[in-house]
This record gives sequence, C-alpha cells and structure tokens, in this order.
Amino acid sequence: MDAGSRIEQALLAAVAHADAPGNPPLLASAMRHAVFPRGARIRPRLCLAVASACGEDEPTLSDAAAAAIELLHCASLVHDDLPCFDNAATRRGRSSVHKAFGEPLAVLTGDALIVLAFQILGQVAAPLERIGIISVAVSRSVGVPSGIVAGQAWECEPSVDLAHYHRAKTGALFAAAAIAGAAAAGSDAEPWRKFGELLGESYQVADDLRDSAGDEEAIGKPTGQDAPLGRPNAVAEFGIEGAIHRLHTLVAESIEAMPTCQGAPMLRALMQSEVKRLVPKKLAQFAA
Repeated sequence: MDAGSRIEQALLAAVAHADAPGNPPLLASAMRHAVFPRGARIRPRLCLAVASACGEDEPTLSDAAAAAIELLHCASLVHDDLPCFDNAATRRGRSSVHKAFGEPLAVLTGDALIVLAFQILGQVAAPLERIGIISVAVSRSVGVPSGIVAGQAWECEPSVDLAHYHRAKTGALFAAAAIAGAAAAGSDAEPWRKFGELLGESYQVADDLRDSAGDEEAIGKPTGQDAPLGRPNAVAEFGIEGAIHRLHTLVAESIEAMPTCQGAPMLRALMQSEVKRLVPKKLAQFAA
C-alpha cells in the first residue's frame, strides 16, 4: 500500500472513534470535516518516509504515529482559523470548522483531535519503548516551551525572533514526525530532530511566501492575512527574494543535517519536490 493510502486508512480508523454510540453527532461531523478531505499530508508523509528510510519493521506503529501527527496538525488548523486568531472563513477549499459548525464546536473539535492523537498511540500494539519515545516527541511538539501552543502564543507577545517562532509553530511538529518515523523503525531517533526542525522552518517560510504571493483558490485558504493581523512573516522581514533565499538555505541545511540512512536519496528527492510545489508559480523566476 502506498504512503497516501496508508495515511488515509489510519485517519479513517482513528476518526471512526467519533462515531461510537453516545458521542454527539455534530461533534463527530465537525471532526470529520476537520480531517477530510485530505490536504497535502506532508507531516505524516515525512513520518512514513523516515520510517521507510530507517528500515521500517513495525508498519502498524508507523501508521499510528503518522495519523497522530496529522490529527494534531488538523487540530492546530481548527484553532488557528478561529475568530480569536486568524478568523479564516475557508480551509482546504471549503468552510473552516467554525464557519460550518460554530465557534463552540470548533474549539471542542480541536480539543477532541488532540486527545484522539494520543488515544491511538496508546492503543497500538507495538514495542513499548518505541511508543514511549514517539509519545514524548509528539507531546513536546504541541506543548511548551517550544511546541505549537508556544508558537501560537508568541503571536501575543510584543516582539519575537522569527526563526524561533517558526521552529515552534511549524518546525516542532516536523521534528516530531521525523523522530516518530525513526523511532517506529527502531532507529536512534534523537539525531532526526535537527533535520525535522530545519525542514519545518523551511515549510513555514514557504507558507509565508504563499500568504504574500499565493493564489487563494489554489492553496484553499485566505491569503494576505499575516500583514493585517501583525503576524511575524519571512517576506516582511527579508523581502520576496530574501525569503526565497532563506527557504533554499534551510532546505540545504536540513539535507546536511539528515542522519545517515539507507533511504537518504528518497528523502532528499521528497524535500526538493516539496520546495518546488510550495513556492507560488508567480515567484518561479526567483526560485530557480
């Protein structure tokens, strides 16, 4: 089974918990709305790619880790779209959860997806040591002092270091994906942290470029949001050409930080193809 199919199957099985008798039907619908239809799934793809590169031998654990990471990402998007943050009306080309189901259910949906991520990790039948490493890495990626919650909270501070903000808001979950993939395969996981952090930071720079110069219909969410909301942004700090240079520097650094593994060529190809996909077409002349 290809990686995309594995991820969707694992997510379907996870979200099916919401259909159990006794769960509020609207909450179940909102959770499905938040997770499906699929987005790029780059974080769970990274998890499975690292697991494969490290000689995957526990695919059930890899799938659970990948699904947990995507559930946490989806939860962060639900909360990020709320009126108290970005007040985004669309996500992945359709109504955001709070627009479709109301703000109270959107808050609860994000909460439920966070808990569900750890629930599926706790239920998988796999070596306990590996599950423990994955659970700690994933927990660190969403909490404090340097996870998604901390990253989001930096937006409330009067000033912030852009690289630090990017590493917390985005890089932390990429690091967790890389660590989880290696741990699921029984490899030494900690050396993968730097690789994931740099890759995630590059992804956030690319997202800043899309916010500044992307097409709303193509990316499925509002653009031009960072400036009016006062969000830290790589384009605001470096300019278009500077942000693209920063993006390519981070990708090169992440490749350099990649631990030795049998699947290194595949991982490098995946990263380079993602860079090409993420840079808006109108900026292609700068990205060459």
